[in-house]
Amino acid sequence: MNQLTGTVGNSCLVKQSVNGSCSIVYKSKLMKRISVFLVFAFFLLAGQVPAKATPVRDNKAGVYTSHFENVLGTSLQIKVKTHSEKQASAAEAAALHEIERLSAIVSAYDTRSEFSRWMQTSGKPIAVSQELFEVLSLFDQWRSKTTGALDASAQVISKLWKEAAAKQTLPSNEMIRQAVQAVRTSHWQLDAARQTATHTSNAPLVLNSFAKSYIIQHATAAAMGVKEVEAVVVNIGGDIVVDGDLQETIRISNPKADAENDAPLQTLLLNNRAVATSGNYRRGEYINGQWYSHIVDPRTGMPAGEVISATVVSPNATDAGALATAFNVLTPDESAALAATIPGTEFLLVTKTGQQIKSKGWDALTVPEAIPINSKPAANQWDDNFELVINIELAQLPGFARRPFAAFWVVDEDNKPIRTIAVWYNKDRWLHELRAWYSTNKANFTGDAGSMSTISSATRSAGKYALKWDGKDDKGNYVKPGKYTINIEVVREHGTYQLMSGEINCAKKAQQVSLTGNAEVAGASLEYRKKTVN
Repeated sequence: MNQLTGTVGNSCLVKQSVNGSCSIVYKSKLMKRISVFLVFAFFLLAGQVPAKATPVRDNKAGVYTSHFENVLGTSLQIKVKTHSEKQASAAEAAALHEIERLSAIVSAYDTRSEFSRWMQTSGKPIAVSQELFEVLSLFDQWRSKTTGALDASAQVISKLWKEAAAKQTLPSNEMIRQAVQAVRTSHWQLDAARQTATHTSNAPLVLNSFAKSYIIQHATAAAMGVKEVEAVVVNIGGDIVVDGDLQETIRISNPKADAENDAPLQTLLLNNRAVATSGNYRRGEYINGQWYSHIVDPRTGMPAGEVISATVVSPNATDAGALATAFNVLTPDESAALAATIPGTEFLLVTKTGQQIKSKGWDALTVPEAIPINSKPAANQWDDNFELVINIELAQLPGFARRPFAAFWVVDEDNKPIRTIAVWYNKDRWLHELRAWYSTNKANFTGDAGSMSTISSATRSAGKYALKWDGKDDKGNYVKPGKYTINIEVVREHGTYQLMSGEINCAKKAQQVSLTGNAEVAGASLEYRKKTVN
């Protein structure tokens, strides 16, 4: 393939031969004028492609959406309903500032944070900020409410299992016993009158479980405080707050089929609520071929395993986040009893056998999903027991990086477009920037902006996404077995243009193809495989 390197506008391009990608550095006024509000539209395909990603408008205000990577170790989506891009930009800036401010207080991964500095002290009362004191107090409350199922020192057990995975040897019963004993000790003492915290143990502590939800709640409030903002939706890694005059469609990820364009487990319609999902399907460890969840039971020292996904809806984000984690550890009966003590709380659990357990009021929050037409392929067509998975990892840039525009599509051996799998962009007028995809697919690209939705799922790592192709063309018909090329086109504002492609044989035999990364994509792979059993 060729690589194109140069500026766009009045300048010319300098062409040189390299292996496998095209690169253009964008410095034109055109790209600099691209809206700061980037809508990353995952179009969930069932035979044809839902498309338009223009802001949803009503008579009073529009909804502006932006996406970022590397925010609290995962991805961030912000939706703002207001009257202008200027006000939306101000609301977004307020939310981002609050996220940075609170992360600098409670993060255990930033050695400069207030919490990390406090962790270096021992045995003496330290005056702490109101926010850190509040989070530590909340951990005390949830440790009691969950009878120990939530504990900031669960990191002791998590560390034990990570070390076991590195050695591919299960920890001994004695090692587990010692870890549990370390968890059961007191780790701090709080003095509300003086707002001090005394560090009383040497156990590693991490303010996970609901600290992210705590930050989301405050970031949403900060954005809502901006003049003329009518509603805000903040989604960080699948934990979401919906606040103001907006009903938000939220798709709950299926723990056994969690690609971005997989059909959801359920779909919710929420207003002035928070939702959080926690599960074992995106993070954990393999030891001797067995998967062990990153969520551990502090009371037993064992990874959680009976519940593989828990989604909680509650008026308060901290409650939703704490309960979603705890419900992976508690029994379903214990979870139901705890949820009943918190007004307005509903939940959906998925067990390892696939059983769905829901609270009495859950169904009132859901909306029906369109039922896909599952036609069987004719003879000599795609084997519907197989699927093609596209894994992509975006390049990690410093700080809060805006997600690039991107297009993913399939062509046959004659380079004829077969299927657009996904398009990520902000407004119709910028679609032509994805010029390779646009030149051959624009005529068939139709859809409804209302198809866009927010996804609640277990937290995934920043920049890592999976998409699937079910072997159908844009009209919903199965294609023939054979060789197909997957094109991945990426362009970033003030960044580079990249086009990468990979050919894979979609016949009877499983196949894997790795694609070389570039300036915008750290790596990608294609996998033609048998479908997993849900």
